Amino acid sequence: MEKYADRIARLVARKKEQTLAKYRKLGKADEDDYGYVLPPEEFVKSFHFPVVDEAGSFYGVAAWAANYRALMEAHPVYVDPDDAIAGRWMFMMSRMRAGYKLSLAPFPADYSFLHEEQERYDLTHGIGKDAHFAPDYQIGLKLGWGGLKAKVEASLAAHRGDAEAEELLHAEIQAIEGVCNWIERTAMAADGEVRRINLKLVSDPPETLHEACQWIAWFNMASRTYNRDGAGGQLDEILRPYYERDLADGRIDDEDAVFYLACLLLNDPHYYQIGGPDSDGNDRTSRISYLILEAAHVLKISCNLTIRVHDKMEEGLFRRGVEILLADNLGYPRFSGDNALIAGFTRNGFSTELARERIALGCNWMSIPGREYTLNDTVKINLMKVFEVAFNQIAEGTPPFSMDALHQCYRTHLKKAALCIARGLDFHLAHQYRNEPELLLNLLCYGPIEKGRDASHGGVDFYNMCCDGAGLAVVADSFAAIETQVVEGKKISWRQCVDAVHGNFSGKEGELIRRLLASSPRFGQGGSSADRWAVELTRDFVDAFPNHRHTPEGRLIIPGLFSWADTLRFGKNVGATPNGRRAGEPSSHGANPCPGFRKDGAATAVAKAVASVQCGYGNTSPLQLEIDAAFVNCEDPVSRLMALFRTHFDLGGTLVNVNIVDARTLRAAQKEPEKFPDLIVRVTGFTSYFIMLSPEFRDFVVKRIIEERQDD
Repeated sequence: MEKYADRIARLVARKKEQTLAKYRKLGKADEDDYGYVLPPEEFVKSFHFPVVDEAGSFYGVAAWAANYRALMEAHPVYVDPDDAIAGRWMFMMSRMRAGYKLSLAPFPADYSFLHEEQERYDLTHGIGKDAHFAPDYQIGLKLGWGGLKAKVEASLAAHRGDAEAEELLHAEIQAIEGVCNWIERTAMAADGEVRRINLKLVSDPPETLHEACQWIAWFNMASRTYNRDGAGGQLDEILRPYYERDLADGRIDDEDAVFYLACLLLNDPHYYQIGGPDSDGNDRTSRISYLILEAAHVLKISCNLTIRVHDKMEEGLFRRGVEILLADNLGYPRFSGDNALIAGFTRNGFSTELARERIALGCNWMSIPGREYTLNDTVKINLMKVFEVAFNQIAEGTPPFSMDALHQCYRTHLKKAALCIARGLDFHLAHQYRNEPELLLNLLCYGPIEKGRDASHGGVDFYNMCCDGAGLAVVADSFAAIETQVVEGKKISWRQCVDAVHGNFSGKEGELIRRLLASSPRFGQGGSSADRWAVELTRDFVDAFPNHRHTPEGRLIIPGLFSWADTLRFGKNVGATPNGRRAGEPSSHGANPCPGFRKDGAATAVAKAVASVQCGYGNTSPLQLEIDAAFVNCEDPVSRLMALFRTHFDLGGTLVNVNIVDARTLRAAQKEPEKFPDLIVRVTGFTSYFIMLSPEFRDFVVKRIIEERQDD
């Protein structure tokens, strides 16, 4: 990369400056980096949406289209002379509606009939949430913006008289014209090859690798601006034909390719998968798979790449991914397990060929690009809250306490929570198209334009709705603590346990009881009663959904275990729990055991534990590993990590996220984050600049990582 080294260094330096500027202006952002830059202050003060209601907000197809086009046609241009890719996005229109921060953005239908149970069980219901399914970039790369517009116009002519289709398709045209205006204005501010490429891409499809990277970047930026988006695709296979053609024609060499790829990854840390099988099970790894890894390795910024591990994969890609994970200490790439994911998805009645098309495209989630609407990672049940409701009911003596009574009460409330979720999913699918139509993602899906129906309203082929459980380890450890200390050991009475929990373990006696409960068997010890409870509670979660995991109107629900960055929020809504956790403390993280109880660095035990609680139907329950940086000094650390990942996947694991931890650096950054603007940690399914996390979340991440780091 010698001929590009100076340009990359300047780009990365500007990225650091932009991160610091966002931190100083906006403060916390407990989520992905996203790649946006701050807009000019004068623009923020002067721009106004043309269509808003009395509350200053908007919803509905026409309003979204008019406001989006207005924003696109006014959007500031961004050109960096060192960058092969023009443009940066600066706004998230879905968050510019009045009331967004207070969760008061309008929804065009009343779902108050669900409020009581949504609040009782602290449900993240997903109603009104955007995107979280994946486009197929190849549709846009084949047609270009001009071809997409022609496709919409042809469909509009075929749907005359269909009011819903006409409204949607007119809106799609407005969206496309707004994007093209932004591209053209940006092109005119650029020079040379960047200017030529972008003027071409206003209407024509890309033909070279450079042009394809720029087209993908424009779609990403346009979709981010619309409503966050974030899903990518099988990037190596998408770009392979352009790379191979350019290479054969002598237009580029590998250094050029890595630079273009690095600029694409710099533009936005979208989620991309590399490697993995094609529909026939053959490996997709190609030369550009390695180049994508090298591009991330050269940049060393926040990134979200996933390597799909399968039986026929090229071992070199797996090894190179682990080498970069250990060398850069940036939390990527991640690794997904093909066998369990495919076997799980086929249990829903789908073919193996279709299951192979369902790829890793978000924090924890899978999707078939362009064909499947899922609402991934936006629907969650706080299992700790469900347990709290059951615990309190038994504490009141209705029915009297026994382990069976407590467990049955928990199951009863879990089923009520799951039914509320299922009813909410049907409600969302009935009304979301009128709230926030998917104008950008519709363009790169199979069906919405052809049918004149939004992706949320019958436009795509499959509606496989996701729901995650959060807090499993806290609940499993709580059941085990009661069983061990109250029922079997009789160290304390049921009433003493209840009083201590309800009193948040206050006073000397409360603290003694808390320590006793906390000393009970834990999920992750291996062969413990808590491990048994975790497996049984996972089955309870899967079985809780009605009609064999279908909504009342027949949509499939695919469960997983994942908490995202909601570990703090879920914990704040739950009082003390019988595992010794105090009121308001964070939830356990995803499918992982609670951190801190093991000091033996038993990564294998944790990997086995998480593999044992997979829901088993094609969504993930990720393993989060925190590995001490000194691990690189052991004998053949790459092979040892590869073996650990393989073991996890062989046992049924689905996804592995890893932090390589330098505890000294992390503690120093916790005290003075501005001195470490380029420190990156894997928070959960995403990587983030440590400085951009809220102080509360920084403290949580440091505590979790340092307590749980593995040394073997």
